[in-house]
Amino acid sequence: MRVLAVHPSALMYTKVFLKLEPLGLELVAGAAREAGHDVRIIDLQVEKHRDLWRMIEDFQPHAICFGGNYLANIPEIIDMCRVLRRMRPDALIFVGGHSVSFTARDVLKHAQGAIDCIIKGEGETSVPVLLDAWAKGQTLETVPGVVTLKGEGPSSTFVESLDTIRPARDLLRHRERYFIGTLDPCASIEFARGCPWDCTFCSAWTFYGRSYRTASPKAIADELESIEEPGIFIVDDVAFVHAEHGMAVANEIKKRGIKKEFYLETRGDVLLRNKEVFKTWAEIGLSYMFIGLEAVDEEGLKHFRKRISLDRNFEALEYARSLGIIVAINLIADPNWDRERFEVIRQWCMEIPEIVNISVMTPYPGTEIWHREARRLNTRDYRLFDIQHAVMPTKLPLNEFYEELVKTQQVLNMKHMGFEALKDTAGIAARLALKGQTNFINMLWKFNSVFNPKLQMADHARKPRYEMELQPDVVDKIDRKDLYIHSAKGRKSRTLDDATEKFVDETRMATTP
Repeated sequence: MRVLAVHPSALMYTKVFLKLEPLGLELVAGAAREAGHDVRIIDLQVEKHRDLWRMIEDFQPHAICFGGNYLANIPEIIDMCRVLRRMRPDALIFVGGHSVSFTARDVLKHAQGAIDCIIKGEGETSVPVLLDAWAKGQTLETVPGVVTLKGEGPSSTFVESLDTIRPARDLLRHRERYFIGTLDPCASIEFARGCPWDCTFCSAWTFYGRSYRTASPKAIADELESIEEPGIFIVDDVAFVHAEHGMAVANEIKKRGIKKEFYLETRGDVLLRNKEVFKTWAEIGLSYMFIGLEAVDEEGLKHFRKRISLDRNFEALEYARSLGIIVAINLIADPNWDRERFEVIRQWCMEIPEIVNISVMTPYPGTEIWHREARRLNTRDYRLFDIQHAVMPTKLPLNEFYEELVKTQQVLNMKHMGFEALKDTAGIAARLALKGQTNFINMLWKFNSVFNPKLQMADHARKPRYEMELQPDVVDKIDRKDLYIHSAKGRKSRTLDDATEKFVDETRMATTP
């Protein structure tokens, strides 16, 4: 079968600060190709809708797959599927990915027949089975993870081993367009999958059933050797949870003489626990690190269920500085913030050397906040669920909230991208320009055209094409089985030694497996 995999357009934040290769879609495409199918990929982050329509005419696919990882992309995906249903009425059209896994039935209802099915959970195992069932005229509901308007298939299943799946990187037509900060160009890679913690604002752990699996150091090094890009973004939700694995990968990289520049995400308490691992990685190319601080007070940390003290977070930042690693941290802006609170945050952020990103607290399906948040949503427009719009009532008038939010973001942007900061990045920008890489340079000047309170208010004024189902009533006690996409298997699903498992339990608030 001819199979076309489609990644939807860039969102507000990614229009400026990063564009990452669609690794999940590449992995699914790789699995489909391994099963004998003729596969192509188009990424609308770096191409246009007209390129998609042209590819449909030229390729005439029998099956079309969309990656639905981001809630804000759902309206675009549905609209494209409706057009494609007219263009290819006999094709199998399906959607998979993180966000649609939690909203499968709603998306199918919105599509009104334009989408044949949703695949919940990991797609590498289900997609080849789905394509085979479709080709043989079998009922789709027999496929694990499949949801149709008629019913659901068996529970989603994990891939047998992360070592056995490989992304079809060669199918992307514009690899030079992917970057994160000064890592330009940049490829993405996965060392581990899942997260053993259970933060209230996050759905990574509910998607994977609090499992944590790792690829072997050999498989990781093999893949790194095959990647041409000098920059590597490690997409793990929390890098190097398991110190032994992180060190083993580093040793394999050193043994083979692999030279790359790395960017990763981790937690402050993981960094402090596994100092030697991060020290070793700093020696082999770890240059950038993202730490989700989330809050600058103990009350905020407790709300997001992050059992780490402010002192420990600041200690982690200090240790990262000592390694020469550039650190970016994330803070979550609560809709209850007033002008004074925004000013306090601005002053605090200016006193530290780290890059600071501000996102807006957003209840997503699949998170506990979605079920527990007492404040009602002020919009059900999928397009606004991008952590840059306020979807819950704000203490300030909405336009004033956005003015304060963007003012804060502008202050932080100028701190790192203003003329003084540019003195430090001028050499980087010049070096990239000589190589024809302009993503980082363009980023420096895009901010004000994208982050604008008037534009954000205009987004709220748009008539929603599709609206999310009404937020459920506040639930006092949540049955976690209702949240999981992949069933929780407890301790046996986490490739952690006993000491690390104990550490995880001591640093999370919940007590159930």
